[in-house]
Amino acid sequence: MVNTKEMTESLIKELAFSEEELRELKAAKEKPIVFDEDCPETTPERALKFRRVNPPRGADKKRA
Repeated sequence: MVNTKEMTESLIKELAFSEEELRELKAAKEKPIVFDEDCPETTPERALKFRRVNPPRGADKKRA
């Protein structure tokens, strides 16, 4: 994570989204999500089979 106070003005302008990129993001946001065989919609039954990769913080303290 970078603090913007430590960045130069030219670097901030370079990293900002262009108008075209902002239009593309807005258009993508308005499109519906399409599920297919490679990425099927997750059902509640399938969601229960997932397990967390990283345990919640403080989980070790609660177990002890």
